[in-house]
Amino acid sequence: MNIFHRYLCRSSAWERASATRIVPWAVESIPLGDNALEIGPGYGANVRTLRERAGALTGLEIDPALATRLREKQGGQVRVIEGDGTAMPLPDREFSSVLCFTMLHHVPAPARQDELFAEAFRVLRPGGMFAGSDGLDSFAFRLMHLGDTCVPVPPGTLTDRLARLGFTDIEIGTGPTMFRFRARRP
Repeated sequence: MNIFHRYLCRSSAWERASATRIVPWAVESIPLGDNALEIGPGYGANVRTLRERAGALTGLEIDPALATRLREKQGGQVRVIEGDGTAMPLPDREFSSVLCFTMLHHVPAPARQDELFAEAFRVLRPGGMFAGSDGLDSFAFRLMHLGDTCVPVPPGTLTDRLARLGFTDIEIGTGPTMFRFRARRP
């Protein structure tokens, strides 16, 4: 992430926005169950909100510095595992829900995004939900990501991409600047 993006994502304003708007919108009416996984928790903006809805929470973070920071600041609330969402060091069918918020565009290619989706399917229990959100492509979105990896996910492609992997009950919704998705592992 570029310097601006790092500053924004660790700010209290971002944590408030995520806790009060993004996460509730993305997971409304979805039970997270007893064991949720957040892929790419970053600075931990969603930890408190997710812990209110899930029995246990695990965060899978690719950035070693962010994983260490998350352990130090939120260690009692979330089990932090350092790893890549495209090759999760986690057992099959461990989680009742898998979640990711505003991070998919940081996965460097559509094929790698599909690998992340396949891994989410693998670690979900039957009946478990995969859900989250990401930004819609726009000039402002790309400007904010100058110097970052920025591969926006076209929401119109998600239904087919997730269905190919075996997900069912797929729902995609869009807002002014973001989209949300939900899919079930049968």
